[in-house]
Amino acid sequence: MRFLVVLAHPLKDSFAASAARAVIDTLTSHGHSVDFLDLYAEDFDPRLSAAERASYMTDTFDQSAMAPYIARLQAADGLILVFPQWWFNLPAILKGFIDRVFVPGVAFRHDANGGRLIPLLTNIRYFWVVTTTGSPWWIVHFYMGNPVKRLLKRGVAAFCAKRLDFRMLSLHNMDQSTEEKRKRFLDRIRRDTGML
Repeated sequence: MRFLVVLAHPLKDSFAASAARAVIDTLTSHGHSVDFLDLYAEDFDPRLSAAERASYMTDTFDQSAMAPYIARLQAADGLILVFPQWWFNLPAILKGFIDRVFVPGVAFRHDANGGRLIPLLTNIRYFWVVTTTGSPWWIVHFYMGNPVKRLLKRGVAAFCAKRLDFRMLSLHNMDQSTEEKRKRFLDRIRRDTGML
């Protein structure tokens, strides 16, 4: 299988970068091909352009600026996003990637009768998330209601693909984590992605 692994972190020596390497190394060692997209290294522009926004609800969405990224998404059997959660949300560069690449005619189409979105990413069979949070798990789950998982599972994956395997691996309380806890999380990433 072919996986698109997307990293959203500005620091090359970050824990997120280590997590992405663990994902990539495990997938390739199990015979999968990996397309690694480091949004910061590739200087991805997260800003939706005026032309993109103006054509969003039309039959001719302007995909020209994002064509290479769209091709990479459409070539994948699985998508794995790797990022830290900041303020219980996605990093802005990753939100912009979704805004500009998961677009009409690519990720979904508008129902002619209005309202409903018809999923088009039928090639994506696996949509996984590897993430960290600065907060303890109970704040993320009970106080905040796990907003990133809800957003990605219900608001992106469910509207853009059908019958896929959605999974989210989270290391909570990252700001207080020990080296041993981080090592265990990397081991979990290797174990779980090794089952793909």
